[in-house]
Amino acid sequence: MADTAPSRSRDLDKLLLRAGNLVGPTFEPGTELRDDLQEYARILVVGAGGLGCELLKDLALSGFKNLEVIDMDRIEVSNLNRQFLFRMEDVGKPKAEVAAKRVMERVSGVNIVPHFCRIEDKDISFYNDFNIIVLGLDSIEARSYINAVACSFLEYETDDKPREETIKPMVDGGTEGFKGHARVIIPGVTPCFECTIWLFPPQVKFPLCTLAETPRTAAHCIEYAHLIKWDEVHSGKSFDPDDPEHMQWVYSEAVKRAELFGIPGVTYSLTQGVVKNIIPAIASTNAIISAACALETLKIASGCSKTLSNYLTYNGVAGLHIKVTEFVKDKDCLVCGPGVLIELDTSVTLEKFINLLEEHPKLQLAKASVTYQGKNLYMQAPPVLEEMTRSNLSLPLYDLMDKVAKDILHVTGVTGQSDKKTSCLRKLRVVFRGVDGVTDMDMAGGA
Repeated sequence: MADTAPSRSRDLDKLLLRAGNLVGPTFEPGTELRDDLQEYARILVVGAGGLGCELLKDLALSGFKNLEVIDMDRIEVSNLNRQFLFRMEDVGKPKAEVAAKRVMERVSGVNIVPHFCRIEDKDISFYNDFNIIVLGLDSIEARSYINAVACSFLEYETDDKPREETIKPMVDGGTEGFKGHARVIIPGVTPCFECTIWLFPPQVKFPLCTLAETPRTAAHCIEYAHLIKWDEVHSGKSFDPDDPEHMQWVYSEAVKRAELFGIPGVTYSLTQGVVKNIIPAIASTNAIISAACALETLKIASGCSKTLSNYLTYNGVAGLHIKVTEFVKDKDCLVCGPGVLIELDTSVTLEKFINLLEEHPKLQLAKASVTYQGKNLYMQAPPVLEEMTRSNLSLPLYDLMDKVAKDILHVTGVTGQSDKKTSCLRKLRVVFRGVDGVTDMDMAGGA
């Protein structure tokens, strides 16, 4: 007698084992597709907070068995009301490690590898090992960095069409209270994060005179400690919002400031929120946006349906409103485009090249680290790598790039105004003048 017990993949089979009118061009239904999805698809989840917890759960239940998650934060008491994978006994432990452990306990067969570190701590090659990158982040800077990393793998044909095998798809989710978004980013095809950076409103700024003389709210006290008091006490030392000791110092100073002016409401969680521009999350919004992101991830990986085109917004403030908007790729985008063209003489040393990046009008990239085909030509940090690659600074870049006429370089550094430096990664098309194989077309449109 046949086994009539319902299959664990019953609902998934309805998508993967049957043909349909909305499937992708490469979709081939069958058990082989389902098995390959479970065995070979590798998904990276960036962020293990409120949205990240939901994403790990949803992706594991959607049939993905090879997941990895990266997050640099530790669990705090304030997380427990919405980050459902964590318990009181987990406070102080790394979010990535606890989240991975809890999902593997509940969903048999799934393997989740946690990474407790900053996203910048991983080599670019680490991100290239995944088929899809799913973002559950709460910061514009972190999204921008991962977007640049994924776009750095993109290569173009001579007719400026992206090579399909170099495309690294991303699915980005974000929530703010009762609002949220889910978007699909196919580098070279759909707009990347930088193409639509204008979608994100600028951070609220307080007049310095208000902070220094007439604070009226808890946020004023926090920003006073963050923007004014820190520089007075730590002259020349930059503030790191991801350093717990730095954040604790700002909180303590903000409490003193609030007591002086009789202002209530300064808490450690509010301090984090003001300094990092974090808006409190709501569990139901996280669940809805995560479901949309997990579905898009499944559609990209399997081709079982056409993907979202390409930006979904959710608003649950008054009733329920969901809208999909198709944004257009910026053909001149510095991140997902073919790359910034830089023309050099063969005699230019690596050190001079790094200095040129800081002066370049489109880049203005300081403290640059340079990699070529996965090889570190020069690394600003950590100190051991800086020492190992320091000798390359005096060598011609042409020699370090194996004397090719033109090729792609990846550079990582900081850009922005003096009071707001952000990490970024850029792809450069380096062309050497006077070398055989360089055509007039290669030199067109250079800096």
